[in-house]
Amino acid sequence: MDSSALTAWLHLLHAPGVGPATFMRLLQQHATPQGVLAAGPSAGRPAGLSATAITFLQEETPPGVQADLDWAGREGHHILTLADPRYPVRLKDIPGPPPVLYVVGDPQVLSWPMLAVVGSRHPTPGGRETATAFSAHLARRGLVIASGLAKGIDAAAHEGALAAHGLTVAVTGTGPDRIYPAAHRNLGHRIVAEGAMVTELPTGTPATPQNFPRRNRILAGLAVGTLVVEAATRSGSLITARLAAEQGREVFAIPGSIHNPLARGCHRLIREGAKLVETADDILEELGELLPPCSPAPATDPPSAVAATAPDGDHTRLLEAMGHDPVAVDQLVARTRLTVSAVSSMLLLMELRGQVASLSGGRYVRLLSESGK
Repeated sequence: MDSSALTAWLHLLHAPGVGPATFMRLLQQHATPQGVLAAGPSAGRPAGLSATAITFLQEETPPGVQADLDWAGREGHHILTLADPRYPVRLKDIPGPPPVLYVVGDPQVLSWPMLAVVGSRHPTPGGRETATAFSAHLARRGLVIASGLAKGIDAAAHEGALAAHGLTVAVTGTGPDRIYPAAHRNLGHRIVAEGAMVTELPTGTPATPQNFPRRNRILAGLAVGTLVVEAATRSGSLITARLAAEQGREVFAIPGSIHNPLARGCHRLIREGAKLVETADDILEELGELLPPCSPAPATDPPSAVAATAPDGDHTRLLEAMGHDPVAVDQLVARTRLTVSAVSSMLLLMELRGQVASLSGGRYVRLLSESGK
């Protein structure tokens, strides 16, 4: 796209009060953003634009537009409009698709088979491990792992894909020149090296609460399916899952303990028709036909460090007594009939091995000892 055409797209995008729906309505009436600008005030009034927006459209390259153009002039930065052949087809299919996408990294990745992995910003240790293991396994099979760069499950999903040398995409709720949270700046740079970061928000846009539902709609729209690992009954992850279902995409949910409040959102999704997932292969059963033929099933995963050191009989008894819910030391003593000293010593060793994690209140929870398959 030549610079004048791109400038027109950005000019219309930056106009006050012009969201995706109004933008599309103007395109339907005037074919192109250049046509809208050429029509002047006669284009804005029938579309319900404010006097401020009409005046804005008559300006000569407003500062925000110039900032976007300057950003796009740097290496690895791309602006995709709906008229760009690189714009992902799946995203065009959603109601009110973003007129413009800002991409850092490889824009082609946005059109490859993608799984959105979402969940709590404050997951349990087991939930974080599950997100990492599932994402690693599915990335090795050829799925692009997409998430929102947030703390918790999002970060674990990106890390899992990167650890497997797979591709990952971060959909952000800020402008393309900002990374939120700031603690994930390094993670963001690693994602760009192995995939892309994408947003519909112009340069300079900060993280504000209203931006994240918009981010979730893009995340669901880019992916062929959405996996929810852990989520409360009121969370942005359930919004993403609902949007995915409304867009005709697959929704997957991992069940958990009835005592874990972060499992309730997943249980709700399952009751509403999401596919219950116990292994990553459950997802591949639904999405495998979308994968390229050059993505054969990997060889058996190497044994984990935990499995390499087989526990003795008391360790096995203690692990079995833990179950899959958080448990206190005195409960373990009662279940195993071992001494407090013995149980405490074994828990310390198991924590070092990565078999259990300590929680607040002196409780412990058993971690997965197998891969996410």
